Amino acid sequence: MYAIKTFDEEHRVLATGNEPELHRLVLVKYQRGEWQFPVVIEEEAAKPWDDAAYLASMKQDSKQGEREDIKAIRQAHKHGKHTLRELADSTAIELNRVKDLVHKYSLPLTNDYWRAEKYNNPDEVIAYQTLARLCKRIDAPEFSIRQASMSNGIVNGYYISRVPKV
Repeated sequence: MYAIKTFDEEHRVLATGNEPELHRLVLVKYQRGEWQFPVVIEEEAAKPWDDAAYLASMKQDSKQGEREDIKAIRQAHKHGKHTLRELADSTAIELNRVKDLVHKYSLPLTNDYWRAEKYNNPDEVIAYQTLARLCKRIDAPEFSIRQASMSNGIVNGYYISRVPKV
């Protein structure tokens, strides 16, 4: 690949192509009087632009991106962001991606709340922030509620679950 460049200090590129084509172009431009300045035909040092190769070099390794996201989530959690929505907002990562990563890597977030659903009446739901308040409401000891939440069990007629707060 060759280029026609001006012979002054700027060395502007006027045209590029193969050598015979550029010789004809220079002759035509001089004969018509369009170029009154000296030019030179040089081999181009720069390679032609390849969009596919450039974009491929910009792509991140999926594991690397995941590591960076996890690092950002842990950093935000350390700075007091404890809900999934707060983490998503502070890290500029989509909420669904934050949920997936927190679940996939079992990140310790202290943003759960306790939920009790009546076994024979799914419309009757009790949702409390603390375990102590739920214990008082359904009249059950803490250890049985904790055990039921881990095994998806029933306590005093209530299906107990621990739900992550969004």
